[in-house]
Amino acid sequence: MPDTTPDHGPSTAAVHAGEPRQRVEHSITPAIFQAATYTFVDTAALIDFQEGRVAREEYGRYGNPTVRAAEAKLAALESPQGDAAALLCPSGMSAITTTILSMVPSGGHLILTDDCYRRTRQFVQTLLARLGVEHTVVPACDYAALADAVRPGQTRLILSESPTNPYLRVADLSQVVAIARQHRVKTLIDATFATPHNLRPLDHGIDLVIHSCTKYMGGHNDLLAGVVIGNPEIISALRQSQGILGGICDPHSAYLLMRGLKTFALRMDRHNSTGMAVARFLESHPRVVRVHYPGLESHPDHAVAIDQMRGFGGVVSFEVEGDLESTARFIDSLRIPYIAPSLGGVESLVEQPALMSFYELTSEQRLAVGMRDNLVRLSCGIEDAEDLIADLKQALEQL
Repeated sequence: MPDTTPDHGPSTAAVHAGEPRQRVEHSITPAIFQAATYTFVDTAALIDFQEGRVAREEYGRYGNPTVRAAEAKLAALESPQGDAAALLCPSGMSAITTTILSMVPSGGHLILTDDCYRRTRQFVQTLLARLGVEHTVVPACDYAALADAVRPGQTRLILSESPTNPYLRVADLSQVVAIARQHRVKTLIDATFATPHNLRPLDHGIDLVIHSCTKYMGGHNDLLAGVVIGNPEIISALRQSQGILGGICDPHSAYLLMRGLKTFALRMDRHNSTGMAVARFLESHPRVVRVHYPGLESHPDHAVAIDQMRGFGGVVSFEVEGDLESTARFIDSLRIPYIAPSLGGVESLVEQPALMSFYELTSEQRLAVGMRDNLVRLSCGIEDAEDLIADLKQALEQL
């Protein structure tokens, strides 16, 4: 049995949760099972497996011991009470697409918020639309619009992020759940920016939570993985879909993920404290127009964030004085963060979303989808906060 309880602290859980006390060959680290096929000693063993008397692996597309171990750990971190299951996928997008494809049939309808990850919106608005699935996009945190968008008998899923990307809006999960339950609609929250360290949507009644494990959970910018966590019966159905769709996580990525999770709580505490310090510095700087960080009193969802979250993460989005070109010069003046997509690793990363994610659009088109040319998204790593602040200060002084 795993050697943790719901009463253990976050670092103890990060190290031990979901893991058996004894492992293969008494190794302290989980084994990497680099196998695609698993054998049966005889036909009786096969029949025992087929009839559910024995839980074991059969074929790599349907399961792998290393992947199962990572799933157990992720489920334990998201739900210490032990009432959730997890399905590991090869990326966060795979977790999202597998879940939506499995839960929303042709002719069905889903609702998503306008500040969702752009690839999630593209999947819903293009590929999913071709399969006859309808959708409605509502403003983030507009609960009246969310309620109005529900189509009784047709709406199957409400999808949002919390916090959202890149403006870090924080959904009031109690309101989302109340609307969904009134109409018997399932809820899905992408909590990548929060992680289970800062927010556990399942505790608030959300049906399913998704994380891009590529980010904070892996923590080292060296793996791709995603996970969906929730009611074991729903996860079991999703696992059946995964076996058909074929989007499976490889054992080496699962091993790297478990290794990264050992320091997860320590890293998140550092991300939280640095993010808060950087956000406060930026808000006080005269060449910063606006800071988007839920830990700040100026954030529109600050009260909700304080009520629901333990910390606010390492991502700080902010708008500097100037246009597209001057914002790019500011980013080029930074010496510590790398210019790169993604977030949640030990290295600080910075990007100008207008160029990194919406390059093909004009300034007017970007503004129409809420993406300003002077917006900067900084993912604070685990460097010293004082060094990051000094770097931001010198770059801002060059604007």
